[in-house]
Amino acid sequence: MKVFISADIEGVNHINEWSETDSSSPLYREFQEQLTKEVSCASIGANKAGAKTIFIKDAHDSGCNLIFSKLPDNAILHRGWEGSPKMMMEGLDSTFDAVIFIGYHSGMLSEGNSLAHTMSLKIHRISINGEIASEFLINAYYASLIKVPIVFLSGDLALTETAKKTIPALSTVATKTGLHGANTSIHPNRTNQEIEDKVYSALSRDYSNNIIKLPEEFYIEIEYRTHQEAYSASFFPGCKLIKSNVISFHSKNYYDVLVLFKFVL
Repeated sequence: MKVFISADIEGVNHINEWSETDSSSPLYREFQEQLTKEVSCASIGANKAGAKTIFIKDAHDSGCNLIFSKLPDNAILHRGWEGSPKMMMEGLDSTFDAVIFIGYHSGMLSEGNSLAHTMSLKIHRISINGEIASEFLINAYYASLIKVPIVFLSGDLALTETAKKTIPALSTVATKTGLHGANTSIHPNRTNQEIEDKVYSALSRDYSNNIIKLPEEFYIEIEYRTHQEAYSASFFPGCKLIKSNVISFHSKNYYDVLVLFKFVL
């Protein structure tokens, strides 16, 4: 079994402030450790279920967050950014058996995470066919495009509830509950163990249907925080400026959408 893990930080247990996500801040170290622990627990669960290879994409900020020496020996770690449209899913291809998301967070405009955003803080809103998009949805669509099942997600409660509406059989662990500018969490030892146990359980049963049926067409709207950003992005091929700070894009090919996101977010 070959397992892919995409790891972010804004959805790990009890993280709450932007400074805690920033590697230049002394507050970051605790949450770097917690992210590493959650990824390690997911990897241990996958190994118990029979994984031979675990490929981990460090997908937060610089892409250089995880402490490699604290991960299982069969882990392969992708650090930094290749610059491809896969972005947070760099390294994933159709040879993988399953995808796991660790430390993911609610998208912009959600009260479910004090750090809610989607891809870039210069973006106010991204919608795909009228639905506000989270990083989970964007990346889950890519996994489904290449027919790799999505088996597990950990992150804030609001995201896990939304994700299960998209993939009802998805196994999840809520690491915290967002309360607008705050959050509550149970002790990380408990959610760490739950991640290990639920990854093992998810990979030990049939998950072949955990693939999203993609829409036939993709209508994208991106609302920027400034009109200058929108005007500049409107020159990307296929984009239209539909309001002073909003662009639109339409395609039948989801990979085209990912290329768009790479260059305009």
